[in-house]
Amino acid sequence: MIHHGDKAGWVEGIIKDFIRRSPENSLKNEENEPAWAEPLIGFSSGNDSLYERFKDDIGDFYWVPPEIFKEAFHVEPQSLTVISWILPQTEATKRDNRKEKAYPSERWSRSRNFGEQANVALARHVAESLQQAGYRALVPTLSPNWKWQTSERYGFASNWSERHAAYAAGLGTFSLCDGLITPKGKAMRCGSVIADIRITPTPRPYEDHRAYCLFYSKGKCKKCIARCPAGALSEAGHDKLKCRNFLFDVVADYAKARFGLTSYGCGLCQTGIPCESGIPTERSLKDF
Repeated sequence: MIHHGDKAGWVEGIIKDFIRRSPENSLKNEENEPAWAEPLIGFSSGNDSLYERFKDDIGDFYWVPPEIFKEAFHVEPQSLTVISWILPQTEATKRDNRKEKAYPSERWSRSRNFGEQANVALARHVAESLQQAGYRALVPTLSPNWKWQTSERYGFASNWSERHAAYAAGLGTFSLCDGLITPKGKAMRCGSVIADIRITPTPRPYEDHRAYCLFYSKGKCKKCIARCPAGALSEAGHDKLKCRNFLFDVVADYAKARFGLTSYGCGLCQTGIPCESGIPTERSLKDF
């Protein structure tokens, strides 16, 4: 096993170097633009009680980190670290999607397709880099047992959520549309790897899981409601079924016909709003 004095810095370097240098980080357009901007990285303990709270809230099917790991290795929960990252959309992609009213822009569709391929490649790269250094690691969403489930409380859900892991790692809180508001905004994708490596958890600068959303913290904003072309958002929250049907029945056909892409990303509720590129403030409401 390779011993790294600053394990957090070493892992952060692996992730940032991949996004900066890998040809995988591309929209695969004529300009070969990057799919993602500079990432944010956070860490949470595999023994964090928050994961048990997720299981209690979402359903018994939801994995806590030791449950995922024991499928492949026997390991003590306290030795596990969940490595989470945020991949912010580029300024060009946000600008394009901000202009749209009914369907996603081409750049956004490309980021949902090729950008997500890059996200998966990044996860594999992080896990492989850890393994090569002697640390056992795996990608939860690439497990053959990862699948969609039915939560009595929330409807369809999965047994591992990248956004919940990012929340546990201090990277952001949830919004009215269920997106994660991060210091780089809500226009992003996220990913995670679990490894048998001890890294000090990133402090969570919040106690409430909706702390950054102005609707829940101040009773203001609701800008994402008007941005949703599916009518899937209201003060009651996110209608996941209505949203999903719009993505698969409408957006997928549009992206195929308009751009020749296999993509069902919409992202209108992530752009053209105060939390697009950062944690919103009451002052930022004036700009939208």
